[in-house]
Amino acid sequence: MGVKSNPREAARLKRKVRIRKNMNGTEERPRMSVFRSEKHIYAQIVDDVQGITLVAASTLSPEYKEQEKPKGKVEGAKRVGEIVARKAIEKGISKVVFDRNGFIYHGRVQALADAARAAGLDF
Repeated sequence: MGVKSNPREAARLKRKVRIRKNMNGTEERPRMSVFRSEKHIYAQIVDDVQGITLVAASTLSPEYKEQEKPKGKVEGAKRVGEIVARKAIEKGISKVVFDRNGFIYHGRVQALADAARAAGLDF
């Protein structure tokens, strides 16, 4: 199912472009990008200057699967937020720019952001 057949996805991509033209992750303050699919949620911290991913976590990562299975997708998003924040702090990253990737700041995206903040990330 492509963008042409899904107007909601097309609208999200328009929002994403609009947001990203003013947002850039640097070495001092990298960008934390969130992607939400139907079943999973992914978060990665990116240095856009060098074009590299510094830290990544998702509902498919081994750290997530080692823990007990959460009750629902919002709880899973909270756990991914905690994991990505813990990994970032271990690498010496404490400040990030939050990129919601065109998704509305509600539900799973908000839960991931709140959990990352609670775990020590500053944004």
